[in-house]
Amino acid sequence: MKDLVSIREISKENIESILSTAASFKAVLKRDIKKVPALRGKTVVNLFFEPSTRTKTSFELAEKRLSTDVLNFSVPTSSVVKGETLLDTVRTIESYGVDCIVIRHSSSGVPHFIAKNSHASVVNAGDGTNEHPTQALLDAFSILERKDTLDGLRIAIIGDVHHSRVAKSNIYLFSNYKSEIRLIGPPALIPEFKGYNVSYFNSIEEGIEGADVVMMLRIQSERMTKGFFPSTLEYANLWGLNRQRLKLAKKDAIVMHPGPLNRGVEITSDVADSGQSIILEQVTNGLAVRMAVMYLLGRDNEQ
Repeated sequence: MKDLVSIREISKENIESILSTAASFKAVLKRDIKKVPALRGKTVVNLFFEPSTRTKTSFELAEKRLSTDVLNFSVPTSSVVKGETLLDTVRTIESYGVDCIVIRHSSSGVPHFIAKNSHASVVNAGDGTNEHPTQALLDAFSILERKDTLDGLRIAIIGDVHHSRVAKSNIYLFSNYKSEIRLIGPPALIPEFKGYNVSYFNSIEEGIEGADVVMMLRIQSERMTKGFFPSTLEYANLWGLNRQRLKLAKKDAIVMHPGPLNRGVEITSDVADSGQSIILEQVTNGLAVRMAVMYLLGRDNEQ
């Protein structure tokens, strides 16, 4: 692999290699000295054109744990605001001898474009409403820790699937396994996924019944140009996850959310902070998974 821009473009074997490597790095992160020299001498640029807390922090920390030289690109203070094209920006950065570019962009397909026009490895940290590969990988890793398998699970994904790059990457990933994927939410926010093992529900009560994994999604109001539902109050009443609804899932069901949370809208605080929630575990596991991705790309590109 030169790049990681899409879950659809990597094999099941690649996915399992990343998850296995992540397990090794998680063990490293429990040591007193958490830094390893695996990518010493490599240079990584974090190119974020969209706001980010968890993903950007996670990538930067993962890179530093691997002993890379890290450059965080600041869009507001760059030549982008002077009219420089994206390709010229990338080529300028690449001319410094950069080995890897981690990019988040509001337009779908930008990481693919950069990967085709750059010698550096490219990692997609989220592109528009398209994909978020490392989030799906860390979600899979988190589920695997709790359930010991990714096969035979009933996975309920609830909310704004239409705008969610996280949901799409998860659908593509779990379609490699014998799992049942249930999409739940307002009809206008649930697109059709042809060729994937997906079922559709407008009722959260029906969709969540017997679920092993309940994955909540944020309502992405900033991407909405029209009314997909009447109000956030109605959304919370019809599709928000609360204690009563969670009881319809299996007793040992886990609750997930990619963040940031809209408490009281897609999920109540008592559920988000409950023993069934692994939301903070997802954040922790994101560091190990992104270390694994960076390490494997750096290793493969040396061969």
